[in-house]
Amino acid sequence: MLILRNVQTTDLEQLLCIENEGFSKEEAATKEAFIERIQLIADSFIVAEKNEEILGYINGPIIHQPYITDDLFEEIKENPKTGGYQSILGLAVSKKARNQGIAKVLLEKMEELVKENEREGITLTCKQELISFYEKHGFDNHGLSESQHGGVSWYNLVKLKEGMYDG
Repeated sequence: MLILRNVQTTDLEQLLCIENEGFSKEEAATKEAFIERIQLIADSFIVAEKNEEILGYINGPIIHQPYITDDLFEEIKENPKTGGYQSILGLAVSKKARNQGIAKVLLEKMEELVKENEREGITLTCKQELISFYEKHGFDNHGLSESQHGGVSWYNLVKLKEGMYDG
């Protein structure tokens, strides 16, 4: 059975493996970035595990604007209790666990947190080939992002709280 839980420091090595499977060297978060996220934003860093093995994760800090900026990849702060936008800096599933709906379950868990903590919505950036995946899950494409992270083109995708499934 798939278990969703908040990240723990002991998850670091497995998380780094999944991150490096899912992102290029230029795009992948560093070990230091992961340590910082685990310490500062464990409340919005969710892992999916089965039989004590991590199969995927989603994470990101709360920000005050609807779009992600590159400085978030450098430095983050603890999340405020309520308000703001839930950003997603990372959503990744291990290669062997892909196409099993794990990314969808992680997104749904993030939506629950948005509602519980009275956030405005969820914001993320993705590459062009992933736009349709996020649109299928209710995100609106707001066009090309100013982000130059990893030297690639990113698109702003936003899902406001009103557009989230209630059930």
